[in-house]
Formats: sequence, structure tokens, C-alpha cells
Amino acid sequence: LGNQQFQEIHDALMQHQVILFRDQEMSLDQHKDFGRRFGPLHIHPHAPGPEGHPEILRIHADENSKQVAGHRWHSDVSCDAEPPMGSILHLHTVPPTGGDTLFASMYAAYDALSEPMQAFLGTLTAIHDGTPNYQRRSKVAGKDDARSYPRSEHPVIRTHPVTGKKAIFVNPVFTQAIKDVPEDEGKAILEFLYEHNKKPE
Repeated sequence: LGNQQFQEIHDALMQHQVILFRDQEMSLDQHKDFGRRFGPLHIHPHAPGPEGHPEILRIHADENSKQVAGHRWHSDVSCDAEPPMGSILHLHTVPPTGGDTLFASMYAAYDALSEPMQAFLGTLTAIHDGTPNYQRRSKVAGKDDARSYPRSEHPVIRTHPVTGKKAIFVNPVFTQAIKDVPEDEGKAILEFLYEHNKKPE
């Protein structure tokens, strides 16, 4: 990609949040080269990449799989102190029907809140912890896993550094609690947000 072509892709991503390119063939090195145009590559804390490619997260499921990656709504690795700005999903083999990857706009979820609720949530901080999720996944896969994974604090409402738009930044996979509020109140806030996010536009 030339600089102008990449800028057009970057601008489209900032505008639409998800963009799709059909019928693309690329090697793992090409995949990483494309990712580096957006910034430093992320290495997943739980799933090792293919040999020589630690930045690649392999996702595979078939009729024998005990679990499927991403089957619950989430923001990728929000437990990290600096979560990745995005993900590049390259599909190799897909079923003729089903197996869809779905995306939700946390901009739209934020915009649908009342102004008083937006203001209230804007004062809160959430605790994101990878250990419960990744240890559970290891257990389902029949592996012992006593490792500790990243645990970080992030604002419940984040402002995108490029677009300036505000978005809800909690998810049921990684967000464990709301900081500095009683546990029952924190759970109620998170449950409200998860149900709110499910509402159709």
C-alpha cells in the first residue's frame, strides 16, 4: 500500500469502526506488515502465536471444539494497561452458513444513554482483569493454569484519541468491578450497561 491508500483505509476505519476487504490472500508476514502501519503490534497474553509469529493470534473452531473464541461480547484484551487499538481478522476457512463475526458500536451505545447517565458514568473507573477469563479457558481445554494475567483500570467512558467520540468501555469478559463503589452497586451498573448494549438501534 502506498501512503495515500493507507490513509484512505485508516480514515475509513476511523469513520466506520469496521471495514471489510473481500478475497484477500496474505502471508503471516504480510498480515503483520499491514498491522504495523497502524502502530506497534500486540502480543496476546494467553494464546501463543504460530512459531516465529508471536503477534499472530490463531483462532480455530470445529465440530470437536469445547469452546469458541469470542463467543461473548468483548473488547479485545481490555485487561491490558494499553489495549490494542484494533484487530485485523483474516478468515481462511469458514462454513457455508453461520460462524458470523458480529460487531457492536460502543459509540452508539453511549449516544443512546440519557445525558445524566452519560455524566454519571463519565466519573467512574472500571477494573479489567484477564486472570478469571484466561484461567477458565485453560480449564475448559484441560490445562492447569496458575499464571496471573494483566489487570488494569480504565475509564468506564473512553474518548477516542482520533475521532474525539465517547464510547462505553466495559465488557462481561474482562470487566470485574467498578472502582470505589460498593460491590452490589458496581454489579448493578455493569448489568445495566450490558443489557443497554444489547438494545437494537
